[in-house]
Amino acid sequence: MELTVVIVNYRVKYMLEQTLCSLEQAMQDMAGEIIVVDNHSGDDSIAFSRELHPQVTFIENDENAGFARANNQAIIQARGEFTLVLNPDTIITPRCLQEGIAWMRSHPKCGAIGARMMDGNGVFLPESKRAFPTPWVSFCKIFGLSKLFPRSRWFAKYHLRYLSDEEPQRIDILSGAYMLCRTAVLQQLGGFDEDFFMYGEDIDLSYRIVKAGYENWFLPTPMVHYKGESTRKDTMRYVRVFYDAMLIFYRKHFPRFNFIFYPVIKLGVMVRAGMAMARRLFKRLLPSRTKPANDNRTWVIISDHPGEVAQRAGIGPFLDDIPATCNCNVLVDDGSHSYAQVVDYIKAHSDGDRLAFHIFADRHGIIISPKMA
Repeated sequence: MELTVVIVNYRVKYMLEQTLCSLEQAMQDMAGEIIVVDNHSGDDSIAFSRELHPQVTFIENDENAGFARANNQAIIQARGEFTLVLNPDTIITPRCLQEGIAWMRSHPKCGAIGARMMDGNGVFLPESKRAFPTPWVSFCKIFGLSKLFPRSRWFAKYHLRYLSDEEPQRIDILSGAYMLCRTAVLQQLGGFDEDFFMYGEDIDLSYRIVKAGYENWFLPTPMVHYKGESTRKDTMRYVRVFYDAMLIFYRKHFPRFNFIFYPVIKLGVMVRAGMAMARRLFKRLLPSRTKPANDNRTWVIISDHPGEVAQRAGIGPFLDDIPATCNCNVLVDDGSHSYAQVVDYIKAHSDGDRLAFHIFADRHGIIISPKMA
């Protein structure tokens, strides 16, 4: 078997369905298996998906076991030569798999690969390529130097913004949203460290892959990764969980710096938490006088049957092509386009906040939106 795909699901029913559909297209010409671990979503995610994707193996937990432990439940039984750890709010293409596997076969020292992740509007996600959070890199990240000097090789190593995202790059950290690994290496290392509940698991695994003598690579193959509530970085919860994960990482891999960096990281947590609280308070005290960006947008439908899509989706007046100036909601029909075409279309037409992309799930007659994540 060539490939095992591992997905941990938590309350993203329609996102998971779209990910599975894109996987079916991407894996059409290869021998592989898909394992979905549900972390006690408490909805009908698995019953819904099992009926539509009987070839997928589903594992249902009776509690939220966390990202690391749930992934390990599937990794331990992976039979593919390669294992792809994938988020349930992603869209991938055949190229993602083909180019990643070809690269690993031609680079024996490559232990794992990441892809060029875009958000739902086609904007490049900087977590696609990162450096290890050494004490200096972490200091620059925590106290905002990396944001002040985003292209500096000295201050901005955390997201490696000075490296092109259109060329293959040897990097340190891969994102757990898309991590294509050699199964033998993944199983030899014992998968993810279960001391991490959420955040930091991918950093730790990437570090251990390199310590084991392998390389991590970024490939510029595009894919879409919607980002949900769990990754909204302006929340107190994110600040607390993320920096707790960093403390676990330092205790494990940089114990000699503990007496210096524990106070620094704790201070960073307090500063970031204070900033998050201030932002939330500011938003409550001074609510925006403008409507949300999507409220008055013109709808554009990209489909072989735009009128039928508009009727099924409940959309009024619409255009069938993107205009040059106004803000638009762009709805791409997956009944008329393969997921590879959808991803390429989003990448080619991305225009910052001006265009908000959505996908019409023809099978269900609903709009898949980044807001669902």
